[in-house]
Amino acid sequence: MAIAVGDKIPDAVLMKLTDKGPAPIKTGDFFKGRKVVIFALPGAFTPTCSNQHLPGFIQKADAFKAKGVDEVACISVNDAFVMGAWGKQQGADDKVTMLGDGNGDFTKALGLDFDGSGFGMGTRSLRYSMLVDDGVVLSINKEPNPGEAKVSGADTILAQV
Repeated sequence: MAIAVGDKIPDAVLMKLTDKGPAPIKTGDFFKGRKVVIFALPGAFTPTCSNQHLPGFIQKADAFKAKGVDEVACISVNDAFVMGAWGKQQGADDKVTMLGDGNGDFTKALGLDFDGSGFGMGTRSLRYSMLVDDGVVLSINKEPNPGEAKVSGADTILAQV
């Protein structure tokens, strides 16, 4: 069953690339006492993710902060090295935190995974955006078409903050 508005974010460990290498990020700590926008996508460096989804959040990062969002984070079922390289290539820098869910544990715990084996991608995340306040989901926007980033895009979730 997929996570819904009013649910608490499940405990999991995501990974962030730092200057010292991959560092674990516990979701309980990451969301505690903070307002966070997360968005997830099927894969780093993929066309829709690179051309539509991530760029919108990078461009709107200051608008999110102006509305009281503590952090904007991108999550994908990729490792921290891939997420770090993709973030650098896209100019995410201090605008969007790039988090890897390498084994898909967080994605599966949310119930937002899908089987991309037919495309050679294995288990992946559905495309979505979510507003989380102190670990509780305030809104969630699941994209009905994985090749688009409209329902789950930056403008939609920004209007919900």
